Amino acid sequence: MLYKKISELAQEDMEQIVLREVEFFKVMDDVSAIINEVKKEGDDGLKKFTRGFDGADIVNIEVEDIEIEDAYEEVEPELIEALENAAANIAAYHGSQVEAGLSLTEVEPGLTLGYKVTPIASVGVYVPGGTAAYPSTALMTVIPAKVAGVVEVIVCTPPNKDGKINPLTLVAADMAGADRIFKVGGAQAIAAMAFGTETIPSVDKIVGPGSIYVTAAKMLVRNTVEIDFPAGPSEVVVLADETGEAGWIAADMIAQVEHDPKATAILITTSSKLAEEVKKELELQSKILPRRDTIVRLARAEGFQGHVASVEKRFE
Repeated sequence: MLYKKISELAQEDMEQIVLREVEFFKVMDDVSAIINEVKKEGDDGLKKFTRGFDGADIVNIEVEDIEIEDAYEEVEPELIEALENAAANIAAYHGSQVEAGLSLTEVEPGLTLGYKVTPIASVGVYVPGGTAAYPSTALMTVIPAKVAGVVEVIVCTPPNKDGKINPLTLVAADMAGADRIFKVGGAQAIAAMAFGTETIPSVDKIVGPGSIYVTAAKMLVRNTVEIDFPAGPSEVVVLADETGEAGWIAADMIAQVEHDPKATAILITTSSKLAEEVKKELELQSKILPRRDTIVRLARAEGFQGHVASVEKRFE
């Protein structure tokens, strides 16, 4: 991990550290071809791409009830309890934001203005998979939609080579209230939710993070279906003084960089002692976590620690 005093860095060095460029144009042609084939071939196209990209031969594109039941049996009770607590907190938070019905205000005699809040009829959620499970993504996307009153929320997520969805992701999606779940990932999933196939219905809005191919696909279909804000590689900046807890800081940094080889984690601190402790924690935690290669890359090369002389300098 690079460790430098901020005052010693040239402007071009700082710009390189925070560079978040994502070259979508390099994959646009490939993604466009995938979208067109799904539009033409429907479910057959989805199965073809799932075989090619995920190495899975799927018979049923939609997850069946028995698969969800089996997932609950596979997930440890402690994890289910943690998901339930998280789901309750997410629902409570977003419930406080809900506006419904017609709101009218008389601005002057004879002139009344207002607005009406109407839930979207259908939303398609993309939950990444493949190299890791992201149950939190399912909770943080499906729950707000259901709380807002969306009539139908579907989830697309890629299967493993056995044609199965990670049980943790399945449990989270079901717990969040997903109406239907499909074993499809990548740009082909976005195409399916935008244009529909024999099995997957088209939706009014597509949300959820994903790879550069997923994001490129969302950008290409945005004239057909509404999308959320395009997602880039994960990133986090931690500001800390000498009172910072090295283990917690390292965990926060790891939580972001494990998502993507292009992710970035930055620590800005007034304490050189804390910086060294965080670096040691990154090495230590990498030994007990499954995505060790990605985490070691952060600890040894891709992460950045900056030292500043004062608390005020951290915000400049």
